[in-house]
Amino acid sequence: MDTQDLKRDAQDLKNKADRMNPQHKEGPVAAAIEDYTSRIPSDVFLWAALGSMAVSATLKIMKKDEEALFVGQWAPSFLLLGNYNKMIKLAGYQSDK
Repeated sequence: MDTQDLKRDAQDLKNKADRMNPQHKEGPVAAAIEDYTSRIPSDVFLWAALGSMAVSATLKIMKKDEEALFVGQWAPSFLLLGNYNKMIKLAGYQSDK
């Protein structure tokens, strides 16, 4: 394949993707998740992240290193979920319905 063929294939894929969901609406699974998560206060995710860090530190002090690492890795996930929750609330998940 030469460069021209790759560009044409890339444009074809982009055109197919654009035709797939022209209204940019969420699917039923994403809509259900957004409906549920928008009800959760943002503080819950922050406290969950801080709690996992505290538990991780406690486990580290107790010389349970593997468990400490496992629990400590939850904090970024909680913060990302909190960020997603906040974006859904600010954007208004029902705006595309």
